[in-house]
Amino acid sequence: MGKNIIAQKRGRGGPTYRVPNYHFQPFIVYRDVPGKVVDIMNDRRRNAPIAKVRYDDNALGYVIAPEGIRVGSSIGDFVQPLSDIAVGSIVFGIETSPNSGPKLCRTSGSAAFLVSKDRKKCIIQLPSKRVKSLNPDCKATIGVPAGGGRKEKPWVKAGKKWHAMHARGNVYPRTSAVKMNALDHPFGGPSRRPGKSKSVSRTAPPGRKVGSISSRRTGRRKR
Repeated sequence: MGKNIIAQKRGRGGPTYRVPNYHFQPFIVYRDVPGKVVDIMNDRRRNAPIAKVRYDDNALGYVIAPEGIRVGSSIGDFVQPLSDIAVGSIVFGIETSPNSGPKLCRTSGSAAFLVSKDRKKCIIQLPSKRVKSLNPDCKATIGVPAGGGRKEKPWVKAGKKWHAMHARGNVYPRTSAVKMNALDHPFGGPSRRPGKSKSVSRTAPPGRKVGSISSRRTGRRKR
């Protein structure tokens, strides 16, 4: 008898696929009140470090720390509306609508490029080269999120990577689907190829929903 594939197990929601409920859960938000950075902290739920900010009304808040920020820096020098940021600047933690909070480019090392702006809209280019139009009142942080070189550091020990993957609710290590038995996965079998089309309907059941889900195109891309 075969075993349930990862898509089925993840849908059931067992403890293996749940992110631990950490006690420290900071809420990243932008405020219109001036403030200063009082500490640079680590958040186990994200890659980039966060900056602890004390605002002038004596309230505490958290923002994703950009490269070059330090204790005592004014948060107003980094977090500004897109309308006040110069064209050609590199930004991250971008709001998709005014006062929505940072939504785009939040991971370490990722940033967008402010292409152009006018009174009604600002054009940014995301790391995927996709161009997006936003409201000029949307706030963003100037610079690049700190911790961009984390992928260059080797794991050295397998246990280090095991704990890092499981801290986020990921399954590690994972076996390739084509290396499984035929009864364990739709792509399994003696061949080292899927053996069937990788495109699958979006309404397929969890046991069949593997591969390219509702793919727009198939085959080799023509140049």
